Amino acid sequence: MRYRKLGSSDLEVSEISLGSWLTYSGGIEAEQTRACTDAAFDAGINFFDTANVYGRGAAETAWGEILSGRPRDSYILATKVWGQMSDDPDDRGLSAPQIAKQIDASLRRLQTDHVDLYQAHRFDPDVPIEETVEALQRVVSEGKARYLGFSEWTPEQIEAALAIAGPDLFVSSQPQYSMLWRAPEPELFGLCAANDISQIVWSPLAQGVLTGKYTPGAPPPAGSRAADESMGTFIAALMADPILEAVERLRPIADGAGLSMAEMALAWVLRRGELASAIVGASRPEQVHANAAASGIDLSEDTLAAIDGALADVAITRPLLAPLAREGVLHR
Repeated sequence: MRYRKLGSSDLEVSEISLGSWLTYSGGIEAEQTRACTDAAFDAGINFFDTANVYGRGAAETAWGEILSGRPRDSYILATKVWGQMSDDPDDRGLSAPQIAKQIDASLRRLQTDHVDLYQAHRFDPDVPIEETVEALQRVVSEGKARYLGFSEWTPEQIEAALAIAGPDLFVSSQPQYSMLWRAPEPELFGLCAANDISQIVWSPLAQGVLTGKYTPGAPPPAGSRAADESMGTFIAALMADPILEAVERLRPIADGAGLSMAEMALAWVLRRGELASAIVGASRPEQVHANAAASGIDLSEDTLAAIDGALADVAITRPLLAPLAREGVLHR
């Protein structure tokens, strides 16, 4: 496992990190969660990413129980704030009272006195940005988080926050990024690099589509994410035949490079120096090890060119795509 510096912080995070969005928020049993977490440590993964809203606290609780048995300096822990945490529609957002309440609740569930990275899960247009920035800074000044980050903020929102607090405010950005979703490249990556903000990307395997598990014109395999009725609309936009056909064109490229489809997809995102880590999910320990194997793989220029050729008609480079936004791909 290779490690990269996270922005302007002193944190060295593993190139592959373990996320808990769909798995440890109630999707898999506690025993599997523990097995996958143990496998992550075995593979050299030291960076674990969660959020208060995942299972409305279930994911944080699961990791609190598991990670509390390990030395606190043996892992780097990140969580997020923004999502709705109860049936009360006002129990969400980035107001000062909400941030103060949610960081304390997250720390209780995680059974720790601080997180290494506290991230604004989305931007909150209903709260003055000055209030949000001051509240996040207070979390750090009180020792409850070491560093701050954000997820899926626009360049304009980032610049507004930096204008208030300076370039040292954030150390990380967490956008969606994969071979199929390249929208962050034109503006976000450059702006963040200029301010020493690293990228921690989510869905680098495009909800599993880039592993090659789905076949055009065929029903999704039993037990897969696309076969889960609760996830059907979420992943539907990525299951269109033109996309799956393009992904099939990647198979011989991966074979020629001596890689699995997942290894190639993860190595592709990690080719960018702006990235610190790629977040993967796993429901089985062997998936953790398979994904961790992508760290340190360098793709040749011929392989990169072949990938671009295979995906020329489907790779998304625009900042927004309405069909994907409607299906929820942008709003995990």
